[in-house]
Amino acid sequence: MHALIVGIERYDAGADWDLPGPARDAVALYQLLRDAGVPEDRLRLHLAPLPRHVPDVPYRPADHATLRRVLVRELPLAQGDMLWVWWGGHGVLDRAGRLRLFCADATTADKLGIDLDSALERYAGDAVPALIEQLWVVDACETFEEDLAFREQLPPEALPVGRRNLAHRQTLLRAAGRGRAAANDPVRGTGLFSDVVLGLLTDRAAVLPAPPNPEELFPAVRERIAALREAGRTLQYPEIRLQSPERTVTLQQSAEPGGKRQASPLHRAVDALLAYPLMADPAERQTVIAALDPRVTATLPRHTKARTDVAGVLTGLARRRPQALWDLFDAVVSVDDDPDREGVLANAIGELAASVGHPRRRE
Repeated sequence: MHALIVGIERYDAGADWDLPGPARDAVALYQLLRDAGVPEDRLRLHLAPLPRHVPDVPYRPADHATLRRVLVRELPLAQGDMLWVWWGGHGVLDRAGRLRLFCADATTADKLGIDLDSALERYAGDAVPALIEQLWVVDACETFEEDLAFREQLPPEALPVGRRNLAHRQTLLRAAGRGRAAANDPVRGTGLFSDVVLGLLTDRAAVLPAPPNPEELFPAVRERIAALREAGRTLQYPEIRLQSPERTVTLQQSAEPGGKRQASPLHRAVDALLAYPLMADPAERQTVIAALDPRVTATLPRHTKARTDVAGVLTGLARRRPQALWDLFDAVVSVDDDPDREGVLANAIGELAASVGHPRRRE
């Protein structure tokens, strides 16, 4: 078997794009496969780690040119029947509905990335004569491109594809679901989806490196993500696509029963803040707001009712200075350090920031 394992935490776009977790998750999978007996020279580990997650195992860079060369030139020449691809990092659903995975050298002006859909097309045809059994696991946001208010549309970035055939079987697990963010645990430094999948793979370590039965694995993933969603830690709905000579089917985690409309990022952030008792008290709430930059708070709409006030503050920060959302987060948790509330608030603030084009995941 062969594996391409990618974990990107640092981007040339700067600290606002830092994403603690993907490199650590990638190394965890690398160790699982090494312990299962896969030779090191068949594991291509590509990382852009934050300083605290630099591993003690060798790895290659995760820039666009390197990853494109691996996908187009190196891996297609590999001999063997089995391929694992693991990718953790920032992503976006472009206007054509294709998932773009940003590489480590992406900047705000030059959003270099890999078109996942074209990569899957390439690896389902005669451009890749071997590697007929494939498992792709992608932990990345699928936020709509237009919701991130990019100044320019993403440029075309398709990989070359060959002639389609019926030789390959592909299993694709995607973490977020169309239009949704993939939640991260900034305290533990892991993607919630990656943590779930790695836990399930660890439970099945005895059968590795053979890929798990996807129709047995996905219900377990779905159940655990549903529990995290119920706890208010994420809004994502994972999906799995099975493509083989016999069939092509996409299984999505069903939405909440009764067709209930999902809360918006603003709604979730308001609820997460009001979960703190201090935010119900006008004096304590003002103490928190006063900890922010007065040049920002001077223009915020304020109200005597707690919910209206919190909604106005969050909306004003998101529109005028999204980074100040994290200053608000710091101010709140410095007064009340309850870890459960902190985790929920961190995810809610992260989704609200991402919804206005500020995709930072807080450490």
